[in-house]
Amino acid sequence: MVHCTKCGTKNEEGVNYCSKCGANLEASMEERFEKGAEEFGRRAEEWGEEFGRRAEKECFGLPHGGAIVGIIIGIIIIVVGLSSIPGLIPPELREATEPYFWGIIIIIFGILIIAGVLYGLSRRR
Repeated sequence: MVHCTKCGTKNEEGVNYCSKCGANLEASMEERFEKGAEEFGRRAEEWGEEFGRRAEKECFGLPHGGAIVGIIIGIIIIVVGLSSIPGLIPPELREATEPYFWGIIIIIFGILIIAGVLYGLSRRR
């Protein structure tokens, strides 16, 4: 069977023109190969673009996985900052040499990470 390159209709072997659209079926193998290669390239490009969009949305196999990890890291940083502030954690559980100032800086850093993740999520939609 010979497929018409114009409309895709199956035609009998040895036929010179398509039975449906009348297109010339005597095109050389090179022309058929070139058209097939162009079609393959177009489909591969579409697949690549779709794969890229999916990869942006997923990380660690989860939708918005990167955002989830970013929020978890931000929360851990905030907890570390809170642990250095006097009065929140008993003195026997924290190091007494850490200054109060650095605890606030660490907390602000954690909040900025979480805010950046949330801002990134809102921009994607």
